[in-house]
Amino acid sequence: KEVGLGTFATAVEAAAAYARAVGGFQPPPPTVVTESEGLRLHLSTSNTTGYAGVTFYRVGQYHARTRVDGRKRTLGVFDSPVEAAVAYARAVG
Repeated sequence: KEVGLGTFATAVEAAAAYARAVGGFQPPPPTVVTESEGLRLHLSTSNTTGYAGVTFYRVGQYHARTRVDGRKRTLGVFDSPVEAAVAYARAVG
């Protein structure tokens, strides 16, 4: 049976959605630098998610946030820390 998982902006997002659907989603270890769209994900050793700008939100969800003019800006809520890290990388470059 074929099941549509949606439309995604990048191959990384599509791969994460597929892995969640089949039950094999495992985020990469924080020591691995992952690239998406030529953007380097910002790793953090002081953050439990392993990524700068990414915080645990509630069970199974993660916030991506940045600061603009000294104020926090929420970039969205995501199902994995990797997806949130991609959103952060897009926002800060």
